[in-house]
Amino acid sequence: MLAMRTPTIAAGSDGGESRATLAVLDFDYVDTSGEARDQRSEHETRLENFMRALKSDLATRGKLRLVVPACRPAPCSLAQSTASEVLKAAREAGADLLMMGTIHKMSTLVQWAKVEAVDTRTGRPVVDKLFTFRGDTDEAWARAETFITDEIMTTQQRSAR
Repeated sequence: MLAMRTPTIAAGSDGGESRATLAVLDFDYVDTSGEARDQRSEHETRLENFMRALKSDLATRGKLRLVVPACRPAPCSLAQSTASEVLKAAREAGADLLMMGTIHKMSTLVQWAKVEAVDTRTGRPVVDKLFTFRGDTDEAWARAETFITDEIMTTQQRSAR
């Protein structure tokens, strides 16, 4: 009998294993800070930059092959589809793992990012982390993305051992 192995974000990092395939949903963004100035345009741009950097870093540093699941309506989102529909779309795209998340601005200084990754075969979580970060500038978002990527890679490298 073959042993079932749960894929990890760090699969393939030692060069001896095949590369895991990852589908990353664009994260949702929620702002409940109550600030008077409308910052939607800035937040949309920062979130786009954050997602582009996160996907690039995971593909490069995690040695992952990224795939894009097809959902109706597009793009795949938990706001527009059920979790089982999104999981099925990721599996059909060939993903071993599905990553999703939300960034929530709670105040003028504090934001948090909830990041989850699940095994598409079993639906079981592989990553389930809550990160907090300070600031709402391009630099703060870039630092948060780097830190989140580092933490995800470190966590998964430990669990792959």
